[in-house]
Amino acid sequence: MFDAARAANAAHSAAENAARLATEESKKKAREAEAERQRSQAALEKAQRAAEASKQNAERLQRVADEEKKKADKATAESEAVRRVAEENVREATAAKEDAEKRLREGIQPVLTPTPQEILAAQAKIQYQENLCHFAVAGRAGGGKSSLVNAFRGMSNRAAGSARTGVTETTLKIGRYPDPDERCQHVWYDLPGAGTIRIPDWQYFNAQGLYVFDCIVVLFDNRFTQTDIAILLNCRRFKIPTYIVRSKADQHIRNIVKEMGYESDDENADRSQRSSLYVAAREQLVDETRRNVQANLAEANLPDQKVYVVSSNCLRAVAKGEQPSRVIDEIQLLNDLYTEAQARRVRQSRRDL
Repeated sequence: MFDAARAANAAHSAAENAARLATEESKKKAREAEAERQRSQAALEKAQRAAEASKQNAERLQRVADEEKKKADKATAESEAVRRVAEENVREATAAKEDAEKRLREGIQPVLTPTPQEILAAQAKIQYQENLCHFAVAGRAGGGKSSLVNAFRGMSNRAAGSARTGVTETTLKIGRYPDPDERCQHVWYDLPGAGTIRIPDWQYFNAQGLYVFDCIVVLFDNRFTQTDIAILLNCRRFKIPTYIVRSKADQHIRNIVKEMGYESDDENADRSQRSSLYVAAREQLVDETRRNVQANLAEANLPDQKVYVVSSNCLRAVAKGEQPSRVIDEIQLLNDLYTEAQARRVRQSRRDL
């Protein structure tokens, strides 16, 4: 019996040990399972966080891409607008250039209005004084402007203080010449000639500041040109009195007389024939000159006005108080200019009241 009890006890102890071991094994596996679950959960949560971060990053990148696309679209639209404006500006500039070239070919000069500062600068340049009348002699190069200024002042071309003359264009800047008679309250100005490399035709009026003079003598020699028309048009805009003068009448008359068959060095020529030929040549010159100028003025829609045909030598004699025999328009020209100066003084006196 004792052995049976001992065996039973041993069996019971073995059973308890087995149960205990089984319980411990079970707990161990449960702990391992829980640890694995936690690792899996952590991995899942990490994966979820990573996925969410990726999603957010993808959304951010999409927003950035959308914003960049909007900017690109806006830039494209602005660039297109700028391109269209640039093309329109090019078209307008091309049209303006073509129109200006056409107008220049047709002799119609650009309309340029001086600023108040430019007017003041031009007045300072010519030493403008309100109590004086400022006469400018303008026209194309080689027309005899300097000789005419000297003639107006009763001076020869070689006299001290005279305007410089020459075969080529010698006047490169405005020359100011007060009248030798101090009682005469006017000043003569010898302007550089138009139509040179230095002074293109279409820039002449504004470049020389003609808009500040009180009166302008438009001088021409052989042909009345578009330069002369441009000066007259601009003078009309600025309400400046103008006088159209053809110079070198004596030379032109001699040329016409020669064309009539008379040689001036023929000692045996009939003096009466020479005199009659001179009268005929003078009438031809005056008639042709006035008809030509009248036609040019009409074509430019300018009113007709008198054309003075003069010789500098004869004009010089008249200015000195002499009475030359072969006068054409010299006396009338001087009288009309002096009348213009007197009228300006009257207007000035009225403004000063």
